[in-house]
Amino acid sequence: MAGLKSLAKDTAIYGLSSIVGRFLNYMLVPLYTAVLPAANGGYGVVSNIYAFTALMLVLLTFGMETGFFRFANRADEDPVKVYANSLLSVGGVSLVFVLLCLLFLHPLSEVLGYGQHPEFIAMMAVVVALDSFQCIPFAYLRYKKRPIKFAAIKLFSIVGGIGLNLFFLLLCPWLSVHFPAAVSWFYDPDYLVGYIFISNLITSSVQLFFFLPELRGFRYRLDRALLKRMVVYSFPILILGLVGILNQTVDKMMYPYLFEDRQEGLVQLGIYAASSKIAMVMAMFTQAFRYAYEPFVFGKSREGDNRAMYAAAMKYFLIFSLLAFLAVMFYLDLLRYLVARGYWEGLGVVAIVMLAEICKGVYFNLSFWYKLTDETRWGAYFSLIGCAIIVLMNIALVPRYGYMASAWASVAGYGVIMLLSYGVGQKKYPIRYDLKGIGGYVLLAALLYVIGTQVPVSNIVLRLVFRSVLLCFFLAYIIKKDLPLNQIPFMNRLIKKK
Repeated sequence: MAGLKSLAKDTAIYGLSSIVGRFLNYMLVPLYTAVLPAANGGYGVVSNIYAFTALMLVLLTFGMETGFFRFANRADEDPVKVYANSLLSVGGVSLVFVLLCLLFLHPLSEVLGYGQHPEFIAMMAVVVALDSFQCIPFAYLRYKKRPIKFAAIKLFSIVGGIGLNLFFLLLCPWLSVHFPAAVSWFYDPDYLVGYIFISNLITSSVQLFFFLPELRGFRYRLDRALLKRMVVYSFPILILGLVGILNQTVDKMMYPYLFEDRQEGLVQLGIYAASSKIAMVMAMFTQAFRYAYEPFVFGKSREGDNRAMYAAAMKYFLIFSLLAFLAVMFYLDLLRYLVARGYWEGLGVVAIVMLAEICKGVYFNLSFWYKLTDETRWGAYFSLIGCAIIVLMNIALVPRYGYMASAWASVAGYGVIMLLSYGVGQKKYPIRYDLKGIGGYVLLAALLYVIGTQVPVSNIVLRLVFRSVLLCFFLAYIIKKDLPLNQIPFMNRLIKKK
């Protein structure tokens, strides 16, 4: 139980940086959708380029983040040597990537459809390289159980990025109208999308300086034998990661090519991406859980068999995922204001995207059987299957049904690999999950969702009150079944006082 409490504590700290950070970032969505109207496809451009950068980020780290955790926790390996090898390998690959992108910038920009703005690609190439390299120091902070510094760097960078976006997208346009001389020497009112990328470049560059203590105090010496073992272990994870990120971003990369009119594809993508942002509350929770869970699992693997704890962690993950799902859907009438009215037509995808995120989160929990048994090739197999489903469904259905087809493709892809991982995992590394208890929560959440969204209540205040009652009922069920008040930090103290 102490292990689960430690996991919960770390998840809370990582969650603070993840949830608060993403929430602050999401506060930019109203800004982006306001200054980049849906009809011009500007937000589609942003989503398209960031989809490619997400893919390259996985490629440049090539599974070394997970590889670092695995080898750093082995009794027969020197954690510092593992860390140095990880830094040198990821840093070297990132440097080569930047040089190649700059060398072939113009043909690369033409292929991606941004021949008129090659600087977009150049800026994001540098950002991807910096972020890839910094993944290793971030992983080192997690290994050293330093969630506070991890969270502080994340939040500082996010706040800085938001400040730069506000400067370029709000303050500069105002100054350009009222005091043009103050900004005319560097500011172009028609370059709004470009300033989003400039803000990211500045933030990623400055963030590197916070890792100076983690980049000193040891020898940078490449151990070829160790690196070979790490690469062999990490390569299937690279394939897993590549296909996994493709599962998340392939629709956004493909959109401009699925429509006869590229501009129409960017408009559709902008609406889909903006609406999907509302569903990313689930992704926040999943990411926070992952940051804490990965070092937790590998650390526990040194202590022996902890399958009961893994099963409990899965159950609690799903419980709170369902709680997050209901909260978002019940308060969608308020959350819709995160995006401009021109994007509201895409709000129908929110529930579907959140369902896909739940399937992805469950799959992530299930995936640890092949990481702990060093059979990471299974992760590659599952991800390839999921990616194939998502790609084929997008190609076949998006031109006819638009972004709704993309959302359902994600559900299908993640749903299939979730079931496959469970089936194979129970043969390779059996864990007795509380399927009955989990099934009860799923059925209850589904019932409350149908009641909350289908029962007609015309008055918005009364509708929110009605849905709040349903949400409280689900929360009460959680407390009664699996989370007694005397087990909740701070609440247990109040109960003892009484």
